[in-house]
Amino acid sequence: MKNYLKIPYLLVLLALSVVVFLFFRINSNHKDTSKNQSISAPQLVHLFVTNEVAANTIYKSKLVEVEGVVKKVNFLNGRITVFLNGVSTSSVLCDMTKSQLKVAKKLKKDQKVKLKGVCKGFLNDVIMLNCTLINSKHQ
Repeated sequence: MKNYLKIPYLLVLLALSVVVFLFFRINSNHKDTSKNQSISAPQLVHLFVTNEVAANTIYKSKLVEVEGVVKKVNFLNGRITVFLNGVSTSSVLCDMTKSQLKVAKKLKKDQKVKLKGVCKGFLNDVIMLNCTLINSKHQ
């Protein structure tokens, strides 16, 4: 087979490898919490509001445990989103994994929770993805 005919096959193989790698990286389980950052929701929001560059250096794209009080829970467009009270008008927006549906339905406003997810940065709210509930307490 000629070399120029092998190139499309190699490109397809490379693309599939990248897709598989990204799939497993995005859907990785968050069980190892020994190296995670842990912070309260108001502290996390305050850090992003006062110095977004520094907060991004510490938290962006990292696994973070955040403890806070539930402001509201949304179930829109097949997404489960838990908002934790922050400071001023900003919150911590936690996009939950689909496996957390039953747990999220039990959450109530003003309930204290601890969630774990990947911090993606700040857009008026701190954005966290692939979140799971670690524990909760009724107040």
